[in-house]
Amino acid sequence: MGFFDFMTEDIAIDLGTANTLIIHNDKVVIDSPSIVARDRISGKIIAVGKEASMMQGKTHENIKTIRPLKDGVIADFDASEKMISLFIKSIPALKKRMFTPALRMVVCIPSGITEVEMRAVKESCERVNGKEVYLIHEPMAAAIGIGIDIMQPKGNMIVDIGGGTTEIAVIALGGIVCDKSVKIAGDVFTNDIVYYMRTQHNLFVGETTAEKIKIQIGAAIEDLETPPEDMSVQGRDLLTGKPKQVEVSYREIAKALDKSIQRIEDAVMETLSQTPPELAADIYNTGIYLAGGGSMLRGLDKRISQKTDLPVYIAEDPLRAVVRGTGMALKNIPKFKSILIK
Repeated sequence: MGFFDFMTEDIAIDLGTANTLIIHNDKVVIDSPSIVARDRISGKIIAVGKEASMMQGKTHENIKTIRPLKDGVIADFDASEKMISLFIKSIPALKKRMFTPALRMVVCIPSGITEVEMRAVKESCERVNGKEVYLIHEPMAAAIGIGIDIMQPKGNMIVDIGGGTTEIAVIALGGIVCDKSVKIAGDVFTNDIVYYMRTQHNLFVGETTAEKIKIQIGAAIEDLETPPEDMSVQGRDLLTGKPKQVEVSYREIAKALDKSIQRIEDAVMETLSQTPPELAADIYNTGIYLAGGGSMLRGLDKRISQKTDLPVYIAEDPLRAVVRGTGMALKNIPKFKSILIK
């Protein structure tokens, strides 16, 4: 076994709709957008990650940018496999190796995922030389990453707002007691902003611009204590067809996102209403933990707190909470045996 161990590398992957993160030797070595650019004629992948995301919305007919994951699951099997393989090959420590080492991997998946979708993730990983592939549910990984001792007989509630899905789960005794996965998350927020700019300002903006707006001035409530400055947004005027610029305030974005955030609130309320009373008592004391990129939306913690009357905490470095937890599970596979799906 010793020789095989020497030949094996351990990696933890958070295969996200928006970003893919990989941990190797306890360090985040890859943190890139989940996007690839393909040459239409040769069918070759010409760029991946940040490089490909810069091409998004700016391509001619011979280049196509693909986001292989949609709603947290693999939508384009071929592109996702190439993407994972290119990411793994670009890990600095593995570059030195003459041939690709065998990999032991832990990959996280949304909790609302079907058997078929689960198998797609597993097969993608096995094709890039994954000899032992374990899967872990995202809310679980997020909880471990936040630093919750999930094996305790104590209830904790996690809300993980990613790019494709929002995962809400109540966790106790190393298992998910009740969970809900809704397909309203970062991507939907971005589309809400595109739609709002179109209808309110007659301005056509691309996804990349809409995402910049979301990050720079996005908000969940209309009265923030420390409001961000207004932002100048450029795009195409739908009436004249000319490029134009408008000023947008965070209040407008809060209006644009209101409906989607309401649906996330409803999902949280529904999960709370299905929680067994003993765990509900725990959650009254521990509150709700937010993770994922969506949790960085200004005022979202406050808004969920007002809706649920519970304290709401945002994980530190919420974008990496899930991959941190996946990495911890990888380091201690025997301890987390019960929650890893082989």
